[in-house]
Amino acid sequence: MRSRKLWIIVLFWLGLSLIGCNSTQASSATTEPRETDLALPNGGESDFLKQAAKPYQGTVIRGISENTPASTYIKDVLVPVFEEETGIEVEMDVTPYDRMYALTIQDLRQGSGVYDFIYVEQDFFYDYLAQGFLVNLSEAMRERPELNLPDFDPIDFTSFINEFRDPRTRDLYGVPIEAFLKLYLYRKDLFEDPAIQAAFTAEYNYPLAPAVTVEQYRDNAEFFTRYGQENGLELWGTTAQAALGHPGSFYEFFETIAPTFGIYNWGINLDNYKATTANGGQLDSQQAKVALAYWVDLLPYAPPESTHSAWNEVANTFAAGRAAQGWVYGENTAWIATDSSRSKVVGKVGVALPPTAPGVIEDVLMGQGYLGYYDGGAFGISHTSKNKEATLLWLQYLGRPDIQPEWAATSSRVVHLSTFDDALVQSQDKKLNGYYTLMKEQGQLFAGAPPFPFHIEIRDTIAPYIHQAITGELTPDQALDQAAIAVDEALVRLGYGQ
Repeated sequence: MRSRKLWIIVLFWLGLSLIGCNSTQASSATTEPRETDLALPNGGESDFLKQAAKPYQGTVIRGISENTPASTYIKDVLVPVFEEETGIEVEMDVTPYDRMYALTIQDLRQGSGVYDFIYVEQDFFYDYLAQGFLVNLSEAMRERPELNLPDFDPIDFTSFINEFRDPRTRDLYGVPIEAFLKLYLYRKDLFEDPAIQAAFTAEYNYPLAPAVTVEQYRDNAEFFTRYGQENGLELWGTTAQAALGHPGSFYEFFETIAPTFGIYNWGINLDNYKATTANGGQLDSQQAKVALAYWVDLLPYAPPESTHSAWNEVANTFAAGRAAQGWVYGENTAWIATDSSRSKVVGKVGVALPPTAPGVIEDVLMGQGYLGYYDGGAFGISHTSKNKEATLLWLQYLGRPDIQPEWAATSSRVVHLSTFDDALVQSQDKKLNGYYTLMKEQGQLFAGAPPFPFHIEIRDTIAPYIHQAITGELTPDQALDQAAIAVDEALVRLGYGQ
């Protein structure tokens, strides 16, 4: 096991320089975008902002966002400061994912103009772009240079900003507000306990350690679940984002589990938009079935709330000390590791790359795959906004470099390159056991969602089969066989894969 771990580390460091554009899917690396197309004026940021906002004083702009740590920070901290500086009032609805999406898509499709700015999940960007739901920010700034804030420049961002560009024109349609990795968290206090280490080694004949392989992860999950039972603890061996009737379980499998088994882009062939192996896809491949069976077989080692858990609930489970290890969205890492008012595992959280099956690391280093999910979102201006100019100032304000460090330290999100080097973030990095360092140095091993304009339709086509695999109504093999056929049929109806 140690030799395998050493081999992987050597491969990472030797191969990072070889990773360029991912031929499977564009990677969200932390390198600067190749160009900036926005001409920016000179002048002091605060004075310029006040002057630019004068025509819009008293204007009320309204927006909606998911209740993520980054969005909560915006509403509680940044909105009041912006309102004080500009005289523009910001009404921001921070709400759970399902409600956020339902209200947003209703407003966009009806053209009612309820919202001036909306949360653009990176997953949904290509869908929104194809339907013309978003204002072209590059074009707006070219047309209104007097509104271009001096300190807002896309070149300052990590390349995650490119997830919100039109792939044809490279024009920008969203300003990133959050970006983070979905990583492997583990309980340092448990993994470093000598008595626990001895018990594990006696049973499995190799040392206890944070998992590097999927087999090791399963052994850890089994061991700690039994350890919890034998010691009367509310402790299980793994988290599981396996909510039934919710897209969270779909995302857990396709963003986290499937890539670590070498199944990328949901098993859909990007050249011909087919999912079945008979037509060149991978969704019903043997490796995909192995991956789904592996994940379903972990459920007995997860807390009972897991089949009701999406991303927020998984974070709460880990923070409550109910899991020894798990896959947790990075936006929650900071509060889990440092906020004793919400977390019982402060000072006990380890952070590492996700464990993988054989061959995946080699795929990543050759540019043929990715290790896991680079998640995040942006604010965009709705095409029906009645206050586009005032909203443009607001979005640029959120892209100022000077407000990024505290925001990052609070909510584990980084969208500016310079944020990684800030003293506050570096101090927080030590408390988080190197989370920001890992994100900076190995973010290129991860990727965002596939560039699908049919993201929502195909997600909702596949999800019921994943749910039935979780409940046992279908075996993993049956679930993916049926899902792959359904996807091929759905894509033809949508005009793809003819």
